[in-house]
Amino acid sequence: MSKKKKTQKKNTTSKKAISKTKKEQQNNVELILEYLLKVLGKSSKWVLIIVLVLIALVLALGAYLMDKVSDNDATTEVNQSIDVTPTQIAAMKQIGQWEFLSVSDEELVDTLRPGFFSDDELIRIYYGTMRLGIDMNDVSESWIKQDKDTIEVTLPPVKLLDEKFIDETRTKSFFESGSWSDADREAMYQRAKQRMMARGLSKSNLESAEQNASRQFYQMMRSMGFEFVKVRFAQMPKEGKPK
Repeated sequence: MSKKKKTQKKNTTSKKAISKTKKEQQNNVELILEYLLKVLGKSSKWVLIIVLVLIALVLALGAYLMDKVSDNDATTEVNQSIDVTPTQIAAMKQIGQWEFLSVSDEELVDTLRPGFFSDDELIRIYYGTMRLGIDMNDVSESWIKQDKDTIEVTLPPVKLLDEKFIDETRTKSFFESGSWSDADREAMYQRAKQRMMARGLSKSNLESAEQNASRQFYQMMRSMGFEFVKVRFAQMPKEGKPK
């Protein structure tokens, strides 16, 4: 057998061995990630993100080290592309609600009830903080797509994460005369809530939250080894469900 044929055979054997090693490494990482997800459960989203990034760094380091493997004059080519696995996707969905902008506001609401001799009046001040972000449980089935070294992420629309954003412990009665029922106070609460939402869910605030979400997801995907990252948001149809 000629020296050239021996070299080709050696290269082929090396490629198969490295491919097998890479597959075993990815399987081991998958098992570790699945175990961590079970242990962490409902942990903080930042803990889950850190775990994802560390796993991605281990995979990238493994691919880099295998690329450096050489046997005398034989050169081995290794596919360094990183695949998004179902377990990693499940880990990202497990993050749940992800806040990207908070808006604090206050609202003064008054109501007047005409009386025979005098009018009854109630003035209350409400305080609240609106959390704008996304809920990873709202992502579509094909929310993340990969094409070689490019990853495309479609996030659900930015929304108000908690409808009960008014801190009732801070609500103050600025002025009160006459007798008022719980129904009267609830009506004032709803008026304050709608006014705050009209300001808090403004176009500029929603765009700011989207920009923050795009930046953080871009950085996370880059840290996982993807060279090209595209982040977009699903549109919110009239019925209120992302498409």
